[in-house]
Amino acid sequence: MATLTIELPLQSTQTDFNLRRWAELLADPELTKFEGRIETDRHGHIIMSPPPAASHGSYQSEVAYLLRTLMKRGRTITECPISTADGVKAADVAWASPKCVRELADSSCFLRSPEICVEILSPNNTEAEMREKRSLYFDAGAHEVWLCSGTGSMRFYLPEAVRALNASRICPQFPKQIKLP
Repeated sequence: MATLTIELPLQSTQTDFNLRRWAELLADPELTKFEGRIETDRHGHIIMSPPPAASHGSYQSEVAYLLRTLMKRGRTITECPISTADGVKAADVAWASPKCVRELADSSCFLRSPEICVEILSPNNTEAEMREKRSLYFDAGAHEVWLCSGTGSMRFYLPEAVRALNASRICPQFPKQIKLP
């Protein structure tokens, strides 16, 4: 199988375009009727995902609750739009430090990534897709990216880590397994 490498623009270069395009999308009354997730690629094309299964939302809310409980300072955000080198991506859950919140909280799209970005995996997500998203979040400034499987098991990544860590360095008390109530 041939390897294809795509050269993405610098995240900082892409941001102005992403913000303009995201503002257009937020102002589009037709898109407000869509119940799924909307992201963009680096060309501004809309990427739509169908509404997730109930378990996806359950894990998303549990991760957000645990982050809010364990990380008293800062802000937990769901469906957090982040400008990346490959368009606007929405982290299922993100945690932003007080400094990050002061810098970015009034934005309709974060100019850079909050410190922690969490993706709740859906059955259709591939390992390659998640590697790309981790790379995009790290390139945009994330300190850690977490993946929550469909069974609630957590994987924690640093920018330089090829393999998952046993625990988060920012929130070491976060559980390795999410148990839904």
